[in-house]
Amino acid sequence: MEEFSKWVQDLTGLNSVWQSRIFFSVLAIVILWFIRTAIIRLVWKQTDDPKARYRWRKGVGYIYVLIVLAILVRIWVEAATDIVTIFGFLTAGLTIALQDLVKSLAGWLFVLWRRPFFVGDRIQIGNLTGDVIDIRPFKFSMVEIGNWVPADQSTGRVMHVPNSLILSENIINYSEGFQFIWNEIGVLVTFESDWKKAKDILLRIANRNAEFISKDAESRIKEASKKYMIFYNKLTPIVYTSVKDCGVLLSIRYLIEPRRRRGSEMAVWEDVLTEFKKHDDIDFAYPTQRFYYNAVEGKPDAKAKTYHPAAAAPPPPPGDTGG
Repeated sequence: MEEFSKWVQDLTGLNSVWQSRIFFSVLAIVILWFIRTAIIRLVWKQTDDPKARYRWRKGVGYIYVLIVLAILVRIWVEAATDIVTIFGFLTAGLTIALQDLVKSLAGWLFVLWRRPFFVGDRIQIGNLTGDVIDIRPFKFSMVEIGNWVPADQSTGRVMHVPNSLILSENIINYSEGFQFIWNEIGVLVTFESDWKKAKDILLRIANRNAEFISKDAESRIKEASKKYMIFYNKLTPIVYTSVKDCGVLLSIRYLIEPRRRRGSEMAVWEDVLTEFKKHDDIDFAYPTQRFYYNAVEGKPDAKAKTYHPAAAAPPPPPGDTGG
C-alpha cells in the first residue's frame, strides 16, 4: 500500500494525506449513492402512488446530499474554527454575488417550512397559473393552464419559476382549504320570457349536476375549518336574478373541483339548451336594437297619451269654407 501511495505521489504530486482524503471522499459518495438507489427501488416496489414516490425520491435525495456534505466537511476540514470561518466567507460571498440564487433558496426553505403549496396543487403566483409538478431548491415547475386555452385547462407547456417569486408575489392556491371553487354561469333571457320558469329550470339543472359535490364539500369544509377560518352558510347551488340592458340575467352559482370546471360548464349548458328548447315562452337574449313605442306597447296605466295634430287644431269659424 505504501508503494502504491508513493507511486501515486510520484505520478500526481499528491502526498499521502491528500490521497487518503480523496479516496475516502469518493468512497463515501459511492456507498451513499448505492444506499440511496436501493431505498428508492424498494419504495418503487412497495407503492405505485406517484405522490408517495415523488416525496420519497425528493426526501432521500436531500438526506443524501446533506450526509455527503457533512462527511466531506469532516474529511477536508480539520478544526471547528476552520468550519466557521469557511462558512462565514461562503455565506457572505453568496449573499453579495448570488442574490437571486440566495432568494430562491430562501423561497424553497419557506415552501418546506410553511407549505403554501404541494406538488399536485393548482396555484396562481403573480400572473402565472398552473399545476405544480416539481419543487427544487432554486426553481419549481408548473404545467401552465389558461392563457389562450379557456376555462382553466392545460396548455401543455411547462413553466420553470424561480423560488424567489414566492417571497415577493401573492400565492393563490386552488387546492388548499376545502378543495372546491365557486363557479358561475350567466344565462340571459329576454324581458318577455317567463323568467321565473327559466329560473326554476336552471336551479333543477344546477342541482342535478352539482348536488353530490355539495355533500362532499360539506364534509371537507369541516376538516378545513380545523386549520383555517373557513365557513359557508350555503353550499348547495343557487340561481341569482339581475337585470341587464338586453334582458334578465340568471346566474347559476355552484361548487366544483377546479380541474372539472370546463366539463361541468359543458354539461350545464347542454342541459340548458335542451330544456329551453321545450318552452316557447323562454328565449335567450342577446344584444339587438329595437324601437319601443310606449303608446302602443306600454302598460295600460303607463302608456303615453296618443297625440293627433288634427284633433289639436281649433275648428274653423262658421261660414268659413277655407277658400
